[in-house]
Amino acid sequence: MTLAPRVVIVHRRTEFDEAVARHGTPGQAAFFLRSRGQSIADLEHRHTLNQAALTAVTADVPVHWRRGRVERRDLSRFSFEPEDVVVVVGQDGLVANVAKYLDDHPVIGINPDPERNPGVLVPHSADTAGALMRAAVDGHPDVECRTMVHAVTDDGQHLAAVNEIYVGHAGHQTGRYQLTLPDGRTEHQASSGLIVATGTGATGWCRSIWGQCHSTMRLPAPAEPRLSWFVREAWPSRVSGTTLTEGDLTHQGLVVAVESEALVAFGDGVDTDALQLSWGQRLTVGLAPSHLRLLR
Repeated sequence: MTLAPRVVIVHRRTEFDEAVARHGTPGQAAFFLRSRGQSIADLEHRHTLNQAALTAVTADVPVHWRRGRVERRDLSRFSFEPEDVVVVVGQDGLVANVAKYLDDHPVIGINPDPERNPGVLVPHSADTAGALMRAAVDGHPDVECRTMVHAVTDDGQHLAAVNEIYVGHAGHQTGRYQLTLPDGRTEHQASSGLIVATGTGATGWCRSIWGQCHSTMRLPAPAEPRLSWFVREAWPSRVSGTTLTEGDLTHQGLVVAVESEALVAFGDGVDTDALQLSWGQRLTVGLAPSHLRLLR
């Protein structure tokens, strides 16, 4: 017997939820904000929009389908099934949070607050969720495949990201390592870290570094199977160089051999979910084998 399709709804606690959890009650949260010249009304409004979107999406799941629901903080403990349809209700960053746990699953991004959220990765309104779920299961969805970046250590730890992966000191202080490019060129470096970015990430942190470096390199498009990498604040010394500070990656990745303690690698700015790198370890960063498959 074939199992019914399963829809997994991904969400996160709102700013209103966080404020109430921190202060105990809505009244105490309102008093705290009011004493600082702020109002809880905006938080309540955004919370209401988010809850309305969640309610609408849940109601649109066909009655005979299976369903799951997971909050962002529980993603690392949630088991996605190969045939799941993933519906993300929230901001663009929530799609990046969940993408690293997926393996080419179809993702429907629902934007509960279009006036506040850009909607690059959550382009849809809640009232379109039902039709998009059916399209995903019918096997003929209009899908945009976005390139992802992947890091793997020589002892089998791995990490994927939608925007970029950072490698360096956890506190963005000077880290030392040996960098080896796909063409065999290598250099010992001391820097505040390096990032390897996708086309999706090329409008964020990557673009900021690209501009500060006055780089003439063309940044990748979101679906392009190419990554851009930059070294941040490389420091020249008797034992460290600054000649290999930017480039492209296609078929092969960068290899980083750690030459100092307490380096990390994390994706999409989530430094609480980082790979811990010790002296002598090697990390390879390149194109991920899977993609973020966004339904258009």
